[in-house]
Amino acid sequence: MTMEERYEQLEATIRSYNPGANFQQIRAAYEYAAAAHEGQKRKDGSPFVSHPLAVAQIVAEELHLDSESIMAALLHDTIEDTAATHEDLAKIFSPTVADLVEGVSKLTRVHFTSKVQEQMENLRKMLLAMSKDIRVILVKIADRLHNMRTMEYQTPEKQKQKSFETMEIYAPIAHRLGMQRMKWELEDLSLKYLDPVGYQEITDALEVKEAEYKDFMEQVNQQIRQRVKEDGIGDAVVYGRLKHPYSIYRKMYTQNKSLNEIFDLIAFRVIVDTVADCYNVLGIVHDLYKPILGRFKDYIGTPKPNMYQSLHTTVMGASGIPFEVQIRTHEMHEIAEYGIAAHWKYKQNGQGKGDENSYEWVRRLLENQDGADAEEFIHSLKVDMFADEVFVFTPRGDVINLPAGATPIDYAYTIHSAVGNHMVGAKVNGRIVQYDYQLRNGDVVEVLTSQSARGPSRDWIKIARSSEARSKIRQWFKRERRDENIVAGRASFESELKRCGVTIKELASDENLPAVLKKLSYNTLDDMYAAIGYGGITALKIVGRLREEIQKIIQRRQAELPQPVAEPAKQEAAKQAAPVRQRAVQGIIVEGMANCLVKFAKCCTPVPGDDIVGFITKGYGISVHRSDCPNASPERRAKEEGRWLKVSWAESAQETYHTTLQVTAKDRMGIIVDISTVLSSTKTRVCSLNARTTPDGFALTEIEIEVSDHQQLQTVIRRLEQISGVMRVTRPAG
Repeated sequence: MTMEERYEQLEATIRSYNPGANFQQIRAAYEYAAAAHEGQKRKDGSPFVSHPLAVAQIVAEELHLDSESIMAALLHDTIEDTAATHEDLAKIFSPTVADLVEGVSKLTRVHFTSKVQEQMENLRKMLLAMSKDIRVILVKIADRLHNMRTMEYQTPEKQKQKSFETMEIYAPIAHRLGMQRMKWELEDLSLKYLDPVGYQEITDALEVKEAEYKDFMEQVNQQIRQRVKEDGIGDAVVYGRLKHPYSIYRKMYTQNKSLNEIFDLIAFRVIVDTVADCYNVLGIVHDLYKPILGRFKDYIGTPKPNMYQSLHTTVMGASGIPFEVQIRTHEMHEIAEYGIAAHWKYKQNGQGKGDENSYEWVRRLLENQDGADAEEFIHSLKVDMFADEVFVFTPRGDVINLPAGATPIDYAYTIHSAVGNHMVGAKVNGRIVQYDYQLRNGDVVEVLTSQSARGPSRDWIKIARSSEARSKIRQWFKRERRDENIVAGRASFESELKRCGVTIKELASDENLPAVLKKLSYNTLDDMYAAIGYGGITALKIVGRLREEIQKIIQRRQAELPQPVAEPAKQEAAKQAAPVRQRAVQGIIVEGMANCLVKFAKCCTPVPGDDIVGFITKGYGISVHRSDCPNASPERRAKEEGRWLKVSWAESAQETYHTTLQVTAKDRMGIIVDISTVLSSTKTRVCSLNARTTPDGFALTEIEIEVSDHQQLQTVIRRLEQISGVMRVTRPAG
């Protein structure tokens, strides 16, 4: 057949379903493609233009698409393989046709590098998101289908590569768009090259089965046809077929079954006019044959996400042969075979007007215009399914899925927390960009890092779009900027309390503090301040939770105000005569102070029995240090004499105290197990344990534990020192 004859065949196909198509422009597109590809040959030696003609034939015959889609199919390789440009096509034909051709060319250029399932899913999503007009995908699938049909002329390596890509990307997209017929053909053609032996075995076995089941299938066909006619269901189409090779292959290998164990090897279809007829036919089938329990599915009542609707039932035939029956209307059948393409085919024929309102999936996928004619309807097709996602490449070619509007900060923290924390800049498509640059589909993103980076900025929390990135930034501030967070958090909390008419001193009194901390689930006020400082919780939310306590303080204060003060001189004298009662706070007695806030220094973690000294902090009460702590050195005490106090342990100390031990040992298998055994045998509660190895063969383990006194601590240290390979156990300070 000559190229001109093939073109005439294409025109005849288009006329059969769309007599009003723009044949003048379609002819112009064919002649432009023929001229542009002049001299180019395919692998089989035929003129290159035979390929775009074949793709246009698929687009017309199997998908019934509009004039612009046919033109785009004829021109789809011109931008990629000839001197033609987008501007040329826009000028000669239309901007829409040029956009469609460019969209197909872009998809052709996307190559997958990773074979991980998640990567494939992201790549599929990216392909859909990159083409705003769904027709780009449809033309691309038609292009891939023709290439797979002519794959025998390629090298074995190319056959396998293209077949794998088809199986992993294009067949699932066809499935997602509901195009079952094209999906099946793509899968079968791919299997032929990916596992030629398995494919041949199944096709040979199916030929044998077809001959074996021929009489049985004709008998069933006749029985169903006759009963349907007797029951007054007119215009019913009944036919049977064997399953296609790939669906059998998948069941055999994933479920480890032989061909004889596959129940639905034979499938019959009954196509009727109305939904009511579907359920009537179901009753007829169940009356004629014994239904197999648990093998009935109603996809009419609950359609699949890709619009598929049908009744499925598996029954046992008279000869003991199981088979599946699928019952659907003519429109459901078109949608099952051709998916989204069938939707506008029905609009074009003037049938099913407004039916798109019943397809939730279509509403999500397309920006639809009710009552539009076929050309307008197709013109408005958009892929909005992934409008809330953006897909970018790493420099190695892996696909990363991010929320729409994502920035290089989101990308960096998706790769790894350390990459984000050490980021000093970013490149997109080889060019330096700002941190707030919004990434687009298909961008190649590279993060610039430095070990001397100061870490993330607080502004990054506002710039980042993903909750994952914001959470990791907050974690960094929580861990690395505790002192700074405490100061910022206290100031914010104090400001909120001030608005309520209460001071921190009143809220943190001995009477209130335990109840406050218990209600907020923090061990100390500093922990709460730090949480506010790094953004884990707001001061407003904390104050809201403490509303009852704040109300009680205000009421108590008001109750105390009216009480008259009698004989002030006598009261003052009595006060001076009374000795100052020494009260213990958290097991600590502060000399000369009856009531003050006490905290244990994190740098040296003192426990009962240690020599201790107190330091007056600015706004945080008394910080208790070990006397041998470098932060409480004699030089420092002399320098800040007015801020150092004598403190001592009370007889009734609190139950447990946190302290930290550092264990230095020769690195060997089982060292952590031995350390854990000692801690368990001494009934020591472990709060945290961090271990690392050094390049010179040592294991450094830092353990935060709870002990009741100095004696228990010394017992733990002695037992740890007895472990084989342990060189020293120290208590860090400073």
